[in-house]
Amino acid sequence: MDARTEAALAFCLPEGELTLTPFGNGHINRTFALSIQGQEERWILQQINSYVFPRPEQVQENIMTVTSYLRDVIAREGGDPERETMRVIPAKDGKTWYRDFEGNWWRVFPLVSGTVSRDLPDTPELFRECGRTFGCFQRRLTNFPAGELHETIARFHDTPNRVRQLEDAVVRNAAGRLKEVEPQLAFCRARYGRTGELVKALERGELPLRVTHNDTKLNNVLLDEATGTGVCVVDLDTVMPGLAAYDFGEGIRTGACTAAEDEQDLSRVSLSMPMYRAFAEGYLSEMGSVMSPAEIRSLPMGAWMMTLENGLRFLADYLNGDVYFHVSREKHNLDRAKVQFRLLECMEENWEEMMAALS
Repeated sequence: MDARTEAALAFCLPEGELTLTPFGNGHINRTFALSIQGQEERWILQQINSYVFPRPEQVQENIMTVTSYLRDVIAREGGDPERETMRVIPAKDGKTWYRDFEGNWWRVFPLVSGTVSRDLPDTPELFRECGRTFGCFQRRLTNFPAGELHETIARFHDTPNRVRQLEDAVVRNAAGRLKEVEPQLAFCRARYGRTGELVKALERGELPLRVTHNDTKLNNVLLDEATGTGVCVVDLDTVMPGLAAYDFGEGIRTGACTAAEDEQDLSRVSLSMPMYRAFAEGYLSEMGSVMSPAEIRSLPMGAWMMTLENGLRFLADYLNGDVYFHVSREKHNLDRAKVQFRLLECMEENWEEMMAALS
């Protein structure tokens, strides 16, 4: 018996012959669609990447705590908790996870019927719905004590720490690539002074600590296949304490860029203001009523910060010899960094319009 079948049989599922097939295109966890002969319902069986998430039990605890809270809120609002939040299937020993004979961690979720996901938004209307769904997720967690959640990836959005990691990579110059990235280093260093703005605003009490998703890509929203309405936010592994600006910013970084993350022709890279405005409209339609003016004004800085942060990470990995991000060609990580830095320039060029779109 292979590990995934062993894991599937450890959960509280109906009896019957199992079929497991690869599912989705995620790069972190191994994911399979699970079906059982004679059952209409389908499930997701997922192996948690314990390198990225070294404390999988804390990941599961966060998910259980947040989804239990959401189910109560959704019910009070007259929604359907079975469709509008994730549900964890327990293992037969009562835990929310199972460790196989190789030491791998597994979990099971039901597939939400009648939903689809999309990788990238192709219309402002779709991106507006993406923003609204993430805004709804965060609004429903407004009164949740965010500080009680585990930090599943330490210092995940500590941008000053990403600066230190890049400078450490510069000192090591492990791959001997320092000379060729001098223009990109100069670009980053010119912006180091702003990297602590959001954290300092939090420390001063100007911004509230919230429950944040931290991976606000369109494909983490399940859409009703008939209406296109956002139904459920998934992939809650990185749910932890943070700032609203992080979630807004990551949504803009991934969905309002006009080119692929590894585009080599930088002339194709720009910030789509129609997409930006659409996401902002959707997000604020849910979150605007619970945010202060200062918090709303912080949102563009979140987009700026998330874009710089990812550029720092790609550039550091390139200097380190491509040891973290998977690469499929020479200079792949350098190309990724260049796209982030060009997108950042576009944000700076459109800053006044980005701010005006929030009023």
